[in-house]
Amino acid sequence: MAMLTVALVTTLASAALWQQWRQVEIEIAERGRSQTAWMMTGALDWTRLILREDAVSAQGTGVDHLGEPWALPVQESKLSTFLSQDQQWHEGDAEVFLSGQITDAQSRMNVMNLIEDGKVSSKMLTRFAALFERLSLPQSELQNLAIQLQAALQAKADNHDKPASASTNTALMPKQTAQLVWLGLSPRTLASLEPHITLLPEATPVNLNTASAEVLSASLPGLDLASARQAVDLRQRGHWASLDAAREALGAASRQLDDKQHSVQSRYFEVHGRMRIDNVVQQEQSLVRRDGNQVSMVWRVRSPQQRLTAPLQ
Repeated sequence: MAMLTVALVTTLASAALWQQWRQVEIEIAERGRSQTAWMMTGALDWTRLILREDAVSAQGTGVDHLGEPWALPVQESKLSTFLSQDQQWHEGDAEVFLSGQITDAQSRMNVMNLIEDGKVSSKMLTRFAALFERLSLPQSELQNLAIQLQAALQAKADNHDKPASASTNTALMPKQTAQLVWLGLSPRTLASLEPHITLLPEATPVNLNTASAEVLSASLPGLDLASARQAVDLRQRGHWASLDAAREALGAASRQLDDKQHSVQSRYFEVHGRMRIDNVVQQEQSLVRRDGNQVSMVWRVRSPQQRLTAPLQ
């Protein structure tokens, strides 16, 4: 009886300890998630302030280019180095590292430009076809993308007033580039396109000061990829202050420049943030829109937390 009593007490004690350990782990994880969320929100506000100050300093007449402070990435830095003297890091505190980057969303070709007045734009379809050709991607997927996008926008407009009663087989309207697989793009094609395309809430021009050589070549018929790369090299010596300056630099291909499709300013920016607390990593991606001196958030996506494994000793 004594042995049975000891075994029962040991079992109950082990179960109680396990429950207590589990509750502690859940509390630690929730606290870490909450702290990370607040710090990532602070970092996002910081980037919005940078974009606002850029607009204020330009007084509405400046251009956006890769030589500005917002375009400089923040390498992984210990957060304690940003603390004031009365908020020193103490022994035993978690090591927190922050990194991130602001990228110009208008440096890429906007998929929304494919649709104009509810119909597929033949001009933009030709320019996207040039991008597909330069990346050796199937043109059939582009045709399917344009048709599906037109149908999704039409369904969204039709169902705006009565979403509950609508029944349609049309794909949902995506909000992010990664969701373009809903409109018929294969994962392989999307992976190749992601550095060169974007999906914004409205049609937008391409910023010639931040666009890649592939985007410049595709958005300007008559500009081959080699010439586009030369233009990018020339642009690194000094940005183009206006479309007229871009016309002088691009030569004969500049005849295709269009004020509606090309610009030297941007309104949409993507913010990529990464925070590491000890061995837990949290990443976020946000899209912000700058209207004058006001910077508002369009959407924000938080990736699942990742836990880094310690290297073998």
